[in-house]
Amino acid sequence: MTISLLSIVYGALRCNILAIKIKYDDYEISVRPVAYLCVFLWRSLEIATRVTVLVLFSSVLQIWILPVVLVNFVVFFFYPWILYWQSKSPFPENLEKALSRLGTTIVLCLLTFLYAGINMFCWSAVQLKLNDPDLINKSQNWYRMAVYYMLRFIENAFLLLLWYIFKTDVYTYVCAPLLVLQLLIGYCFSVLFMLVFYQFCHPCKKLFSSSISEGLLACFKFLCFMCKPLNTSDSIEKGGTKSLNNDGCNAPASSKTSVSQNENVHKEVAANA
Repeated sequence: MTISLLSIVYGALRCNILAIKIKYDDYEISVRPVAYLCVFLWRSLEIATRVTVLVLFSSVLQIWILPVVLVNFVVFFFYPWILYWQSKSPFPENLEKALSRLGTTIVLCLLTFLYAGINMFCWSAVQLKLNDPDLINKSQNWYRMAVYYMLRFIENAFLLLLWYIFKTDVYTYVCAPLLVLQLLIGYCFSVLFMLVFYQFCHPCKKLFSSSISEGLLACFKFLCFMCKPLNTSDSIEKGGTKSLNNDGCNAPASSKTSVSQNENVHKEVAANA
């Protein structure tokens, strides 16, 4: 299992570096040893924790692992196609001149099949873009990456919670809370090494339109912006209720003074008469 994990991580590392060279093929790229170390730790922790979570969940809920895998696979399989249909671009026919339209469709389906299989376990180094001639999204989308890792963390935590609830006697000698904590912290560390790689060790970080820190800051600003309208609306409602209460308290007092003044006038007229 360790040898298999190391071989998979090595393949992910090589694919990561190859994807960088494909995206920035116009530039001379030199990858430092620190970058290799960050990518290795990022991919090893990400894949190891994901596989462990799926194995633990399938050991107690064998039937429900199939819907989990199918939902993940279907979402990542159709996601590039949905983006392609939304762009309303013509069908890509420049893959190979010898291929017919049917052959091109089969090749693209196989490519998205591989893409979905990779994204079930880790963030794919190459993001597909079917309306691009190179079929690769060369722009760095921090928001898509942030959404992926947040949803993946929530999914892992939910699957671990179900495993903790329905665990059998096989795990009697396993400290379940500690194991859950280790897996969640391990996944967080994988995200941390990813952030370190893109912020400090990426060979083409100077070509980014925005850094990972700026992307995180933009996400925080967006969340704060989403919270501000609620606060302003609450203050408006509170201010409105206060003004209504003040009006309601002042209205009876003014009416009482006007009534008392009318009574005094009538008394003076009657006395003079």
